[in-house]
Amino acid sequence: MHRVLVAEDLYLLRDGLVRLLEAHGFDVVAAVKTGPELLKGLLELRPDVSVVDVRLPPTHTDEGLQAALAARKAIPGLPILVLSQHVQQLYARELLADGSGAIGYLLKDRVFNAAQFVDAVNRVASGGTAMDPEVIAALLAPAPSDPLSTLTPREHDVLAHMAQGLSNAAISTTLHLSESTIAKHTAAIFTKLDLAPSDDTNRRVQAVLTYLQTRHPPT
Repeated sequence: MHRVLVAEDLYLLRDGLVRLLEAHGFDVVAAVKTGPELLKGLLELRPDVSVVDVRLPPTHTDEGLQAALAARKAIPGLPILVLSQHVQQLYARELLADGSGAIGYLLKDRVFNAAQFVDAVNRVASGGTAMDPEVIAALLAPAPSDPLSTLTPREHDVLAHMAQGLSNAAISTTLHLSESTIAKHTAAIFTKLDLAPSDDTNRRVQAVLTYLQTRHPPT
C-alpha cells in the first residue's frame, strides 16, 4: 500500500482526490492546501508519492512546483506527480533534470478516468514516470525566442511592477512579500535576462527595456 500526500487548495477537488485514492487502496497520510504545508509534509512524512497542484496559497502562482523542487533537492528521487491546468515548461524540465525518475506531470483536463490516474500514481510511486503527451511535446519544442520565457510567474509580476517605476520596497508592499524576497526575485531576473553585473539601477533600466520591447515591440 503506497503512502500518498495530496496537495490541492480547492476543497472539493482535494476531498475527491483523497476519496479516489483511498478507494483504490492508497494510504493518504496528509491532504494539504498551501505551499508551506506541502514542503513540510514532503520533508517530514516522506510519502511514497505525492499528488501536487501547481498553484497553491499564499500567492497561487507556483508554490506547488517550488515545494516539489525544494523537496526533491533535499530528498533526491522523492516521487512527485504534478497536476496542472497547463504546462510549466521550465519547471517540468527542472523536475526531470536529475534523471532519477519518480516524476509525473498530468494536465487536469486530460485525466479522463480513475484507472488512468491510479496507474499514473502507481507508476510514479514505483520510480517510473507518467507524462502527459502534451507535456512531452512542450519539452521537445524548440526554446522560445522570448527572453522573458524563462521567468517564473512571480518574477514576471516583479518585473511588471518594476516597469511601472516601483522600487523594491514599493513592490514588496504591493505584492505582500518581504523586501529581501523581492531582492532575490530581482537578482534572478537579472541573471535570467543575462544582464551582466553593473550598477543595479542600470540593470533595472535594461530589464524594463527588455520587458517593454517584448510586450510592445516597435512597429
